[in-house]
Amino acid sequence: MRGVNLGGWLVLDPVVVPSLFEPYINATPPARDEWTLSIAMAADTARGGLNQLEKHYDTFITEEDFAQIAAAGLNWIRLPIPYWAIEKYPGEPFLEKVAWKYVLKAFKWARKYGLRINLGLQTIPGSPNGYNNSGKSGHVNFLYGPMGLANAQRTLDYIRVITEFISQAEYAPVVPMFGLIHSPYVVDIGVDQITSFYLQAHDMIRNITGTGKGKGPFISVDESHFGFEYWKDFLPGHDRLALESSMQFPPPPLEGTIGPLYSKMDIPCEFWGSALNSSWTNFGVSLASEFNLAINDCGLWVNGIGLGSFWELDSSDGIKRDCTEWNDWASWDQQLKDGFKAFALKQFDALGHWFFHTWKIGPYSASGKVESPMWSYQLGLKEGWIPEDPRQATGVCGNFSPAQPLTPEMVGAGSPGTIQASVRAKYPWPPTKLNPGNLNPYSVPVYTATGAIPTLPVATPTSETLDGWYNDADTRPMYTPITGCRGWIVLVLNEDPVAD
Repeated sequence: MRGVNLGGWLVLDPVVVPSLFEPYINATPPARDEWTLSIAMAADTARGGLNQLEKHYDTFITEEDFAQIAAAGLNWIRLPIPYWAIEKYPGEPFLEKVAWKYVLKAFKWARKYGLRINLGLQTIPGSPNGYNNSGKSGHVNFLYGPMGLANAQRTLDYIRVITEFISQAEYAPVVPMFGLIHSPYVVDIGVDQITSFYLQAHDMIRNITGTGKGKGPFISVDESHFGFEYWKDFLPGHDRLALESSMQFPPPPLEGTIGPLYSKMDIPCEFWGSALNSSWTNFGVSLASEFNLAINDCGLWVNGIGLGSFWELDSSDGIKRDCTEWNDWASWDQQLKDGFKAFALKQFDALGHWFFHTWKIGPYSASGKVESPMWSYQLGLKEGWIPEDPRQATGVCGNFSPAQPLTPEMVGAGSPGTIQASVRAKYPWPPTKLNPGNLNPYSVPVYTATGAIPTLPVATPTSETLDGWYNDADTRPMYTPITGCRGWIVLVLNEDPVAD
């Protein structure tokens, strides 16, 4: 897998699309994530309100981008999508259902240009990590806190709806991998709790698709910065799980000692390569879902809107640091470009199966140029610091600690695996307790499975046999708020919705 993320397209990220956030960074509330941006845009009817987002969907990524990606020697795309492409609940400010129209365009263009898609559910109700590219920044409210279980119920339903769609014969060859949750903050959520959720999701998906090779997508789960080795024995007997990681630079043990580019050149081969190869051998399909050429945190809003570079501010060693040289890509000389290209080749070879983050960075309106150049594959390709053909990377690291071939069980061949009863007993659904404070899952708000199923629309024209739902036997109603609850209140201190 040699791919790029289409970050910032259907799930907004201020690093990737700063021009969308610029007009609203001083709004009330100030735009810091898609939640607050949506509130600000909706109030700005003079600029078109929330419809500004569809203009962005329509112009930021087009068919031309897919053609360029294929021409660059890449063969996969990781496509982050939001849950509000399916639906939203009252009180959620997002642009509902419109993004799905562009997901269908992505499927069409990927098929046309011979690309496969790793579809990633980037946002989920409550946020899995509190990051500003998770829909709503600040607090984790998925499988954590009073509404954590209810938000997990909604998430399972959205995973279900997407699985039903992409398992249809027309889409299954284009979307052979489905990432369930992006970077859940397991330090808060808890390992047992997230494992219970993944087991429940695994069983739900395989009840829809069946088990064994060719029946539904690979299910990709995030290692949550615990390291690949931690998860090597994860859910033994599973059917086609993949393990993904957002590879942050620099990796241990050099964290916090960021220096010139050439001092970091061999780190991917020395650290990343062995980790990925070991995981490929011990767990199965393993990949880097995000990485880039950044050797520091320079770049506009990399740490969040209004926050500068922590590297630049660090004077503990008496060294004065300046991000200007790393952001002003137009002044980079050939030696620096060649250095980044060599660095890219080492990363590509070390990771083996990867998705660069991201394909495109939009310009900052105030300067008219890209302000986070180390994050843009497209810009690097154009300006000469990304290799024209990523296959040139093969063998650059010397192939030490090579991965062993995948076993038949890892790809669903032969007899389908069976998750042992002892594992199921250890990780029940719902979990036996929730963080923080050992909350009893039977004493927190939950939803009821009485709602209508929001089947996703298919593209037109298309096969008459497609209706957006693969398995007609899957008829359980959707989770929905319980009749009689009076609605929602918002706690002023943390802005977390709770059932009233």
